Amino acid sequence: MASDDVDPVLQMARDVARGLTDTPPWLSSKYLYDEEGSRLFEAICEQPEYYLTRTEGTILSKHASQIAGETGPVTLIELGSGSAAKTDHLLSAYAAGGDDVLYVPVDVSETALEAARDDIVERHRSVTVAGIAGTYESAFPLFKRFSPAMVLFLGSSIGNFDQRDADGFWGAVSSALPSGDYFLLGVDLIKSTTLLHAAYNDAAGVTAAFTKNLFARLNKELGAGVELDQIEHVARYNAEWQRVEIFARFLTDQQVHLEPLDRTVDVEAGTMMMTEISRKFSLHRLKEYLASFDFSVRSVYTDDNEWFAVLLLQRESD
Repeated sequence: MASDDVDPVLQMARDVARGLTDTPPWLSSKYLYDEEGSRLFEAICEQPEYYLTRTEGTILSKHASQIAGETGPVTLIELGSGSAAKTDHLLSAYAAGGDDVLYVPVDVSETALEAARDDIVERHRSVTVAGIAGTYESAFPLFKRFSPAMVLFLGSSIGNFDQRDADGFWGAVSSALPSGDYFLLGVDLIKSTTLLHAAYNDAAGVTAAFTKNLFARLNKELGAGVELDQIEHVARYNAEWQRVEIFARFLTDQQVHLEPLDRTVDVEAGTMMMTEISRKFSLHRLKEYLASFDFSVRSVYTDDNEWFAVLLLQRESD
């Protein structure tokens, strides 16, 4: 059976088994985003402590017209589009040029895609929405078809990749995106540990619910039998690695069942299981890194506090 034909539930079970039995244990952050996880993440973005979405939205609101002017008419392809609320600033700017705009949102949540499409079509008569339900990688083969294009990767989602995954992502994007096309990247910058701690430990407990929902999903789809009230959300900043690390701490001994594999994994009390990272960036180092994948930085837009940055990249000639 080809890997593309593997049952997604069976693949999840295999991924979970690998992470649970690794040292230290971890779970892939991609499984955070089922329908409920996507809803909870949208709620996280609305929390007062979570400055990322609000700050990036302000930057895009202020500079969308400049970005549209720099690129000229392009197809907008957004990876991990979610509600596409911030993208509305860009859609308005490109539509103001008088040309029809093609917007291609890519997201694992079909519900989010449908809601975003209905909202966008209602507000923007000249925007055509062609959603793709799938992973980021599922859109890569389409880059050449939609060229000239600008790929959007906002919300500092790139910060969720460890170094190996980031290298793989940028290598694949660089290979798929035609020379001269654009990439708009949102990144969270290095800042006060106090601000970072508050952003990932909101007072309302929405981020904690987001972490626990991963295990609720395992219970529902894999029959894991995890006691959710015996899991604690932990988020802390690792200054050496310049990233926020998010864990689920098991408060009691538990057995995690993986029914598709007919397997059970013992998890001891006190185990810190990593579920996600959020890397923070230095602009100088990031520019050098992107250049190694044949991306030049055309413009950098930041907020007054320099908490967040939006980078307009262009794929250079091979």
